[in-house]
Amino acid sequence: LQWLRNPGPQHERRTLFGDMVCFLFITPLATISGWLCLRGAVDHLHFSSRLEAVGLIALTVALFTIYLFWTLVSFRYHCRLYNEWRRTNQRVILLTPKSASLPSNQQTLLGLQPLKRNSKETIV
Repeated sequence: LQWLRNPGPQHERRTLFGDMVCFLFITPLATISGWLCLRGAVDHLHFSSRLEAVGLIALTVALFTIYLFWTLVSFRYHCRLYNEWRRTNQRVILLTPKSASLPSNQQTLLGLQPLKRNSKETIV
Protein backbone atom coordinates (compact mmCIF):
# COMPACT_ATOMS: atom_id res chain seq x y z
CA LEU A 1 0.00 0.00 0.00
CA GLN A 2 2.87 2.37 0.73
CA TRP A 3 4.27 1.75 -2.75
CA LEU A 4 0.88 2.44 -4.35
CA ARG A 5 0.69 5.74 -2.47
CA ASN A 6 4.22 6.76 -3.45
CA PRO A 7 5.76 4.50 -6.14
CA GLY A 8 8.70 6.78 -6.82
CA PRO A 9 9.49 9.55 -9.28
CA GLN A 10 6.68 11.43 -11.04
CA HIS A 11 7.06 9.56 -14.36
CA GLU A 12 6.73 6.19 -12.60
CA ARG A 13 3.62 7.43 -10.80
CA ARG A 14 2.10 8.57 -14.11
CA THR A 15 2.97 5.26 -15.78
CA LEU A 16 1.39 3.24 -12.95
CA PHE A 17 -1.77 5.36 -12.99
CA GLY A 18 -1.98 5.24 -16.80
CA ASP A 19 -1.56 1.47 -16.88
CA MET A 20 -4.24 1.02 -14.21
CA VAL A 21 -6.68 3.17 -16.19
CA CYS A 22 -5.84 1.33 -19.42
CA PHE A 23 -6.28 -2.04 -17.72
CA LEU A 24 -9.67 -1.03 -16.32
CA PHE A 25 -10.75 0.29 -19.74
CA ILE A 26 -9.19 -2.32 -22.05
CA THR A 27 -10.18 -5.45 -20.10
CA PRO A 28 -13.95 -5.07 -20.58
CA LEU A 29 -13.40 -3.76 -24.11
CA ALA A 30 -11.29 -6.80 -25.08
CA THR A 31 -13.77 -9.17 -23.44
CA ILE A 32 -16.78 -7.70 -25.22
CA SER A 33 -14.93 -7.49 -28.54
CA GLY A 34 -13.79 -11.10 -28.29
CA TRP A 35 -17.28 -12.25 -27.41
CA LEU A 36 -18.76 -10.35 -30.35
CA CYS A 37 -16.15 -11.77 -32.74
CA LEU A 38 -16.84 -15.33 -31.58
CA ARG A 39 -20.57 -14.76 -31.76
CA GLY A 40 -20.18 -13.47 -35.31
CA ALA A 41 -18.01 -16.48 -36.20
CA VAL A 42 -20.74 -18.85 -34.97
CA ASP A 43 -23.36 -16.97 -37.00
CA HIS A 44 -21.17 -17.10 -40.12
CA LEU A 45 -20.63 -20.84 -39.67
CA HIS A 46 -24.41 -21.37 -39.71
CA PHE A 47 -24.68 -19.51 -43.03
CA SER A 48 -21.81 -21.51 -44.60
CA SER A 49 -19.47 -18.56 -44.70
CA ARG A 50 -16.46 -20.41 -43.32
CA LEU A 51 -13.85 -17.93 -44.55
CA GLU A 52 -15.41 -15.05 -42.62
CA ALA A 53 -15.82 -17.29 -39.54
CA VAL A 54 -12.13 -18.26 -39.66
CA GLY A 55 -11.22 -14.58 -40.06
CA LEU A 56 -13.27 -13.64 -36.98
CA ILE A 57 -11.74 -16.47 -34.94
CA ALA A 58 -8.25 -15.34 -36.02
CA LEU A 59 -9.16 -11.77 -35.05
CA THR A 60 -10.27 -12.99 -31.62
CA VAL A 61 -7.06 -14.95 -31.09
CA ALA A 62 -4.96 -11.94 -32.18
CA LEU A 63 -6.94 -9.62 -29.91
CA PHE A 64 -6.48 -11.78 -26.83
CA THR A 65 -2.84 -12.49 -27.64
CA ILE A 66 -2.06 -8.77 -27.85
CA TYR A 67 -4.09 -8.07 -24.70
CA LEU A 68 -2.31 -10.81 -22.71
CA PHE A 69 1.09 -9.70 -24.02
CA TRP A 70 0.44 -6.07 -22.98
CA THR A 71 -0.84 -7.18 -19.56
CA LEU A 72 2.18 -9.41 -18.95
CA VAL A 73 4.71 -6.77 -20.03
CA SER A 74 3.00 -4.08 -17.96
CA PHE A 75 2.74 -6.33 -14.91
CA ARG A 76 6.40 -7.38 -15.10
CA TYR A 77 7.49 -3.73 -15.51
CA HIS A 78 5.59 -2.65 -12.39
CA CYS A 79 6.81 -5.70 -10.42
CA ARG A 80 10.38 -4.70 -11.29
CA LEU A 81 9.70 -1.13 -10.13
CA TYR A 82 8.11 -2.45 -6.92
CA ASN A 83 11.07 -4.73 -6.16
CA GLU A 84 13.48 -1.85 -6.77
CA TRP A 85 11.39 0.42 -4.52
CA ARG A 86 11.23 -2.28 -1.81
CA ARG A 87 15.03 -2.68 -1.82
CA THR A 88 15.56 1.04 -1.26
CA ASN A 89 12.64 1.74 1.11
CA GLN A 90 12.99 -0.73 3.94
CA ARG A 91 12.06 0.14 7.49
CA VAL A 92 13.12 -2.41 10.07
CA ILE A 93 12.30 -2.39 13.79
CA LEU A 94 14.31 -4.64 16.08
CA LEU A 95 12.09 -6.14 18.75
CA THR A 96 13.88 -6.70 22.04
CA PRO A 97 12.76 -8.73 25.09
CA LYS A 98 10.36 -7.02 27.46
CA SER A 99 12.23 -4.72 29.84
CA ALA A 100 10.40 -6.07 32.91
CA SER A 101 12.25 -9.39 32.70
CA LEU A 102 15.73 -7.78 32.92
CA PRO A 103 17.08 -5.82 35.88
CA SER A 104 17.55 -2.12 35.20
CA ASN A 105 21.37 -2.31 35.21
CA GLN A 106 21.31 -5.03 32.49
CA GLN A 107 18.92 -2.92 30.42
CA THR A 108 21.41 -0.07 30.53
CA LEU A 109 24.30 -2.37 29.60
CA LEU A 110 22.38 -3.79 26.64
CA GLY A 111 21.35 -0.30 25.54
CA LEU A 112 17.65 -1.08 25.76
CA GLN A 113 15.58 2.06 25.58
CA PRO A 114 11.81 2.35 25.31
CA LEU A 115 10.84 2.18 21.63
CA LYS A 116 9.28 5.21 20.00
CA ARG A 117 7.41 4.04 16.94
CA ASN A 118 6.83 6.08 13.86
CA SER A 119 3.41 5.55 12.28
CA LYS A 120 5.10 4.68 8.95
CA GLU A 121 7.26 1.90 10.40
CA THR A 122 6.48 -1.77 9.96
CA ILE A 123 7.17 -4.29 12.72
CA VAL A 124 9.23 -7.25 11.47
